[in-house]
Amino acid sequence: MSNRAITFITVHRQFEFRSIEIGCGVTEPEQQHAATQLYHALCDLMMALQCPESLISLRKTLGLQYGIAHSPVGPVHYIPASRQLALAKQEGAGRLAHEWFRAFDHYMGRKAFRASRNLTFASGAWLDGAPQKSHPLNQYLGECFKAVLLNHDGTQPSEFFRRSWQADQSLQRSYYTRPEELCARAFEAFVADRAPLNRFLVNDTLHSDEAYAGLYPQGRQRQVINKAFGFYFQAQEQAF
Repeated sequence: MSNRAITFITVHRQFEFRSIEIGCGVTEPEQQHAATQLYHALCDLMMALQCPESLISLRKTLGLQYGIAHSPVGPVHYIPASRQLALAKQEGAGRLAHEWFRAFDHYMGRKAFRASRNLTFASGAWLDGAPQKSHPLNQYLGECFKAVLLNHDGTQPSEFFRRSWQADQSLQRSYYTRPEELCARAFEAFVADRAPLNRFLVNDTLHSDEAYAGLYPQGRQRQVINKAFGFYFQAQEQAF
């Protein structure tokens, strides 16, 4: 990228997002700052996945919002109903890879599975045993979900799932064990191991409180997950 200022127009043209919406109260300096952070984070994500721009925008189906409304769940979140990544104005991102994978998981819900609902996530469809569409890439995606959700021989929940279940028990709610959340955290760790310096893209998945609580994959399971994701996205490069 040249020394010219990066704007949301730059982001839109480079990655071909479906649309980009900017909040009325967002100033020009705020726009430029956010666009610059987002652009470099998406470039790092693309390098981590070794994928083309078309994958980042999910074949022009993914939209963006910036500064539309405050989010109680964090500075970046995915909106399934409108298929948008929403970025809030507050600082302290680090969830972009996590939320991008939620968008990807949702996108693949009806691409990889014969799902009846428009809001189906591929990870949940796989766990529920939904009929899978016949394609080699879908088999590789299933291997990613298996590495995240099940133990080595596929007969029991994985250690990552068990630690997440313990966290849910302490909070008295079901959140960390949702398949789309587990897979997004596993993907975040995968990207962190490949692009560890971009804190807009990923959180600290090794030395944070959440990491110490086992809310990111660890040890041997992390290696297996990383290998599965790496193989899958390498194969995806040909499809996109």
